[in-house]
Amino acid sequence: MPVRNRFAEMMPELREWRHDFHAHPELQFECHRTAGIVAQKLRGFGCDQVVEGIGVTGVVALIHGCKGPGRVIGLRADMDALPIHEATGKPWASTHHGKMHACGHDGHTTMLLGAAQYLAETRNFAGTVAVIFQPAEEGGAGAKVMCEAGLMDRFAIEEVYGLHNRPGHPLGEFNIRPGPFYAACDEFRITLEGRGGHAAKPQEAIDPTLAASQLIVALQSIASRNADPVENIVLSVTGVRTDSTAFNVIPQRCELRGTIRTHDADLRKLAETRLREVAAGVAQTYGGQADIAFLHGYPVMENHPAQTEIARQVALEVSGQCLHAGFNMGGEDFAYMLLERPGAYIVLGAGNGPGLHHPEYDFNDEVMPYGCSWYVGIAEARLNAA
Repeated sequence: MPVRNRFAEMMPELREWRHDFHAHPELQFECHRTAGIVAQKLRGFGCDQVVEGIGVTGVVALIHGCKGPGRVIGLRADMDALPIHEATGKPWASTHHGKMHACGHDGHTTMLLGAAQYLAETRNFAGTVAVIFQPAEEGGAGAKVMCEAGLMDRFAIEEVYGLHNRPGHPLGEFNIRPGPFYAACDEFRITLEGRGGHAAKPQEAIDPTLAASQLIVALQSIASRNADPVENIVLSVTGVRTDSTAFNVIPQRCELRGTIRTHDADLRKLAETRLREVAAGVAQTYGGQADIAFLHGYPVMENHPAQTEIARQVALEVSGQCLHAGFNMGGEDFAYMLLERPGAYIVLGAGNGPGLHHPEYDFNDEVMPYGCSWYVGIAEARLNAA
């Protein structure tokens, strides 16, 4: 079961679809145009049922096999773009200023559409494939919203599989690992309250910027001195802001914001606890106070072992290349679907080029036959199994 010849034949059409999606990016749940085109194409392919509006703008289509009833498996692709100004200069570059498909979701959507068309034509399986087109992966937890809307139960999905492209890895090389794969992603905002004053008279003020500078360094002790050295944790302070723009004013407050990434539930709790303790302690040391807002983001994405092996075998059959992946400190809301049902998530090498979330990134169209073939291979492998 190598790359299907049918997808080589479909490449002109697949490119056209992908370039159209790329030129018209939509953010989070505002995927109205994209979802409308997806639903229209799925109906044109002859899918047995097409349902729109699952999780605001999510689309689900069912394709029944010709070999009779059986289990239902889900295949998922994400549709949304990022709030980035595109700098590729491509003819199909974004037509919406400040929005672009910088993570390849235009390609993921296209690959699943191609697989859906093939599966609707061949139906060489027993049971049902549910193709899932999800909005708001980029920070909106669209997978969670779709699950809360009854995705799994409504369509009787028993297993679910997802795919992501990965630039910088050889074209067609798959990577996967069982268990924890993508990290839990939490965000924090620490507001240090001091006492503003004249910069020439610091003794009359409580300087929150001094406390903030010390806190930025102190927070790194969570990773270096509180976490087990063999565990994965990243704590990054990504922004500093005060309420003053003058050179001669000590501000009243200073705000830090950042993110914590972990792969272990206990370490995730420990990191939050220590962040609160360290921030409060540093603020008190310098005579101020700390107000801490902690936002729990996507959970750890954990692949189920049996389904991971199935995904790996299909990947090997498609391209002959499937390596054991390392941990990824990025977040992925497919984690919510894997909390609902067993399944697996795989990454697919896209060759050389700018990385994900870069303004010069563009999905490599040559990836599409591999991704389409993997989606189809998963469907046929799982729904033709004894």
